[in-house]
Amino acid sequence: MKMNGARMVCEALIAEGVKTVFGYPGGAIMNVYDEIYKQDGFEHILNRHEQASVHAADGYARATGEVGVAMVTSGPGFTNAVTGLATAYMDSIPMVVVSGQVPLSLIGTDGFQEIDAVGISRPCTKHNYLVRELSDLPRIMKEAFHIARTGRPGPVLVDIPKDITAEIGDFVYPNSVNIPSYKPTTKGNNRQIDKAVSAILKSKKPLLYIGGGVVLSNASDLVRKLADMGGIPAVETLMARGVMGHSNPLLHGMLGMHGNYSSNMAMSETDLVISLGARFDDRVTGKLSEFAKYADVIHVDIDAANIGKLVAVDYPIVGDVYGVLEKMISGLEGKIKPDRYANWREVLERYNTLHPQSYRDSDEVIKPQWAIERVGELLGEQAIITSDVGQHQMWTAQHYPFDRPRQWINSGGLGTMGFGFPAALGAKRGCPEKTVINFTGDGSILMNMQELITASEYKIPVINIILNNRFLGMVRQWQSFFYDERYAETDLSYQPNFKALAEACGGIGYDVTSKEEFDAALEDAIEKDRVAFINVAINRFENVLPMVPAGGALYNMLLDDQQEEK
Repeated sequence: MKMNGARMVCEALIAEGVKTVFGYPGGAIMNVYDEIYKQDGFEHILNRHEQASVHAADGYARATGEVGVAMVTSGPGFTNAVTGLATAYMDSIPMVVVSGQVPLSLIGTDGFQEIDAVGISRPCTKHNYLVRELSDLPRIMKEAFHIARTGRPGPVLVDIPKDITAEIGDFVYPNSVNIPSYKPTTKGNNRQIDKAVSAILKSKKPLLYIGGGVVLSNASDLVRKLADMGGIPAVETLMARGVMGHSNPLLHGMLGMHGNYSSNMAMSETDLVISLGARFDDRVTGKLSEFAKYADVIHVDIDAANIGKLVAVDYPIVGDVYGVLEKMISGLEGKIKPDRYANWREVLERYNTLHPQSYRDSDEVIKPQWAIERVGELLGEQAIITSDVGQHQMWTAQHYPFDRPRQWINSGGLGTMGFGFPAALGAKRGCPEKTVINFTGDGSILMNMQELITASEYKIPVINIILNNRFLGMVRQWQSFFYDERYAETDLSYQPNFKALAEACGGIGYDVTSKEEFDAALEDAIEKDRVAFINVAINRFENVLPMVPAGGALYNMLLDDQQEEK
């Protein structure tokens, strides 16, 4: 078939099974938008900012497991999208972003709205393309989706000059991909897996260290099976919440800077770390020389560059977590029993009893932890939870009863304020049967509040619960602990009327100061099925605890019983 490059882009998206594209048009991408107008193979959501378009595609991908797609124009349209690309890159999220570019003849001339998208995006994409020949466009689109979803997933940029989108040529979409330089290892080495199995059988205090790669590989059921068959205790990273299920007796919660006491002590005393799809992030390890210093390490990761990058590994296994776990479980069957590590589990339960994940509730002011737990009581597994970044993010990770993978969507690696609301829009579009709640702060929500218009126009009823302490809360917490309470530029007492703001943009708003008002607002927001802001006045000086000070060892935690009420 003969068609222009713009239609080729649309036909490629349809061929890849794309249902929703998030984007914002402009001059360099206008030809593609003209073809979007003519087609009916996918819907397009017009966000009100390019950063929000990419975050929405990211949220869609995290919630569904499919490749998210966003579309932006050149120059400032692309630079606005860079934060979204970097967010997805840090968390290994499969995504294809199509950007418009000035015509080939203008590249390098400082033309209007010209920017070196390929150069800028090189550090924050898995791969990127500048299309120079129309004949290459179908192949490039096919490769982009293949690279985004295979191996260690990630965002791929396809930058297309305007004259390429206008040119007419033959469209033949490839059925397969052949990239000689890209052959990701997916099957773990059998000999290494056998050695890892032997190490598990010899250990007395093994610990499953579960990372976001387990979610990406859809291996959660296998992780639970491995834990159950051996009675092996487990800890989850921020990105892995929900893998084990919150009520699983083998789970000791989240690990790291704001991890549970029993989780951090487990990592400090284990003799064998079984790392599954985790990358030993600094927020998890704390002081490296003290991290799991009594343990051998099994590290399963699809990205060989991650193995041994920060922590010495005794049993490196490069491969997809799902396939490696199948082989591990097969090797352990009949050789391991659930009571094998009973003494080890008793030690960890004592730690959990000594310092449980808790907080001091109040009848005078809403505690943020209570609000999060209350949503969990009312909605539980039925909800998808997104968050922005800050104290509310950590409280949600600590206190929401996550029961399944892909239930928890947050920016872990980059820590992007403004992520939660547009990501919630993407998650809701991908999973319309779920209630989508975005826990946010009074600082974060203002960074992409224009998406109220998007949500209203497209009838995407996400509920934003603003845990409002009138501070940049996490920065204020550090200022309290480490800067002698010098609250430099963190006081956000001057605020908009969040209720009126939501209503001005076609949504509904609530101001909440009591538990009874909170319940009533949440029930009403769910019933009315519209985008909502629930503005919750919380204790201003509440801290996220436990906390491992930056650079400290995991076993040296500031605990809740050391916090003074203000």
